[in-house]
Amino acid sequence: MKLTLATLALASLALSLIAAPALAQVPPPAISVTGEATVSVAPDQAVIDGGVTTDAKTAREAADANNIAMAKVLGALKGAGLDEKDYQTSRLSLQPKHAPDRVSGPPTVSGYRATNRVTIKVRDVAKVASLVDVLVGAGANEIGGINFVVSQASKVLDEARDKAIADARRKAEIYARAAGVTLGEPINISEEASAPVPVYRGKMAAPMTASSAPVAQGEETLSVSVSVSWAIKGK
Repeated sequence: MKLTLATLALASLALSLIAAPALAQVPPPAISVTGEATVSVAPDQAVIDGGVTTDAKTAREAADANNIAMAKVLGALKGAGLDEKDYQTSRLSLQPKHAPDRVSGPPTVSGYRATNRVTIKVRDVAKVASLVDVLVGAGANEIGGINFVVSQASKVLDEARDKAIADARRKAEIYARAAGVTLGEPINISEEASAPVPVYRGKMAAPMTASSAPVAQGEETLSVSVSVSWAIKGK
């Protein structure tokens, strides 16, 4: 009996292995293409990075002088009508300064440098230049950069997605005509993971001068890439 059961099991396994390829589903004929689109839009917000760096002989002197200077900067931002939630400390450091390298012996501490930087969110790009002037006028001696941003990037990308699908259909129809087939419905749509992520870059850094800082916001370009597979209609 055991031999009979083993034989039947082996026969059943053999039949299932033979039938498996026949049962495998053959993917339907399709045309796969990639659609791309870009949309340019003027940024409506900006982020400014700035602050104060102070040098002194001792760590206490550097820290105290920096605290006083930064308090003036923060007070000026508040006086300019900026909401406190729109600016926050991004870097705070106190480090020794070393004398130039000598021929021999360990490095000598010649003083200390205190740094306090703040990141400012500007909800109206028209106020960027004036806020840079406020920072400089209040004693900020570092303006790290200005990044312009699109606050409603998702809505802008939706427009690009529509255009990317249209671009994919255009390409698929070209291939369908060339192959002598008829394009059917889309059977798979995916946004490419490797598609460029929208990057927002300031078009011009703001120089630290006594006069009004020239700032050009320019435009930002957002890109979308989608992969679409279109079914081929049967004859």
